[in-house]
Amino acid sequence: MKKRNKWMIYTLAASLLAAPLAISFPGQQAEAAAKAKYTVSPQAFSIEGAKKAIKTINLHGTTYIALRDLSNGIGLGIGFDKATQVVKVTGKNRVLEINLNATSFKLNDQLLWGPQLVVQDNTTYLPMRFILEQMGYLVGYDSSTKLIALKAVQENDVKIGAKEIGADGDGRSLLVYYPVLSGLADRGVQQTINTFLKEEADKHVAAGAKEIGLVAEENNNILDKDPNATVRQPSFDGRFTVTYNEKGKLSLYVDYDVYLGGAHGMIARVPYTFDLSTGKVLTLKEVANNNANYVSMINNKVKEQIKERKLELLNPFTSIEADRDFFLNRNGVVIYFTQYEYTPYAAGMPEFTIPYSAFQ
Repeated sequence: MKKRNKWMIYTLAASLLAAPLAISFPGQQAEAAAKAKYTVSPQAFSIEGAKKAIKTINLHGTTYIALRDLSNGIGLGIGFDKATQVVKVTGKNRVLEINLNATSFKLNDQLLWGPQLVVQDNTTYLPMRFILEQMGYLVGYDSSTKLIALKAVQENDVKIGAKEIGADGDGRSLLVYYPVLSGLADRGVQQTINTFLKEEADKHVAAGAKEIGLVAEENNNILDKDPNATVRQPSFDGRFTVTYNEKGKLSLYVDYDVYLGGAHGMIARVPYTFDLSTGKVLTLKEVANNNANYVSMINNKVKEQIKERKLELLNPFTSIEADRDFFLNRNGVVIYFTQYEYTPYAAGMPEFTIPYSAFQ
């Protein structure tokens, strides 16, 4: 069975972890940032070969960039609704909405886990890599000229929007976003992919709703006996990330986060890679150029990277499955470890990129 069908197994570990949960709220971060006064410095950029100075702030070692200056420099549209305090950045088949009051972010109608933002002297600053990667740009640095180079990614002509499935109440919370394609030249292929993604979302939502429903029912029984009892509301959350949208292929993954009342939730990552000319979901062997030795080649690369990064493993890594879950990025095929599979929870989901050239 592939790991994408095993996400409910992970919920058992989540339910067994009962330590107190500490939460950092974005609003609190924004309030702290608003009280501080940061030094603004002009940074030299090379934008598609043209030099331009843009205002930046260094915050905890991260370069924050003035949103309006950046947008004007690379040709993105930017607007601000004073009444709602929403900044809207548009371009490259994307609409990024930034709610300054709520410190929340939406990209093509999907809520994002966004970073801390800084508003200073009526200027909004965001982490440079966050805003650029969300809007489809590459970031590089030339140490000899000390220029930060920005270049637009040559993406497929398709827009990836989002639709929402939500159901709150009765002591539980469920919110899942799934991708929806539009603008693809072949409408038949577009419909095939959209139908598949909707069916996948419905399947995972049904399973997640069942899991949190059982916990909510138990919580309600506890409260019926003792209205003053403390219970934790279970939740099921799904967000997707597009990792590659070039050369006729589209790769993305959905992270399903289920929380059943323990110290933290557990995430099951479900990836998909499509051939946009046919609508077919590609296999690991196919993206590995149908190389007969792709499993051993990937194993060797993963082992090399484990050693280089000095990763501490809970159990030895020997081999991937022939149909191992994966996704693509600009640099290659990405294999990842799921939570607790080989590493402690704090390690997250370590990723290993195998260059496309390795399979040629």
